Amino acid sequence: MSVKESFVKIKSINLSIKNMKKRENYISWDECFMQMAFLIAQRSKDPNTQAGAVIVDQNNIVVGLGYNGWPRGIDDESLPWDRKGVFLETKYAYVVHAEENAVYNANKSTKGCRIYATLFPCNECSKTIIQNGVTEVIYASDKYHDTDICVASRKMLDLSGVKYTQYQPKFKLKLE
Repeated sequence: MSVKESFVKIKSINLSIKNMKKRENYISWDECFMQMAFLIAQRSKDPNTQAGAVIVDQNNIVVGLGYNGWPRGIDDESLPWDRKGVFLETKYAYVVHAEENAVYNANKSTKGCRIYATLFPCNECSKTIIQNGVTEVIYASDKYHDTDICVASRKMLDLSGVKYTQYQPKFKLKLE
């Protein structure tokens, strides 16, 4: 092939690229990370609540994932999953929330990151979020909005300048 023929071929390829348009029906970063939070929530052994969280940095790179469950090394059958009863006989004395686990599992500092969570964070998770420099919380459900735990959480997030926004996924995650 001559230099002239090569040039004509390259010009033809460049014209094809210029006419090609990007795919239009791709999901947003918010949708992507919230769906990832719902997916990681499926790892939870809790029979009542499956919560998930994803921490991402300013470049939309995943920094940490978490779901609600027992602390590492504790067998899933060793502690109660009950919601009602004496405190020490319920899951609430032992469970680590998804947001906390995402911070504990982070592969780098979470300072300046966003966290996507399937539930609005409780007051304890908000303390962890604030202390670790997360600057934004994006959550799907706020079903405990009026509880003291969530009122305290919002108060701390407001006072610390951590932004929080509800995001309703546009798609339902379906695993088959």
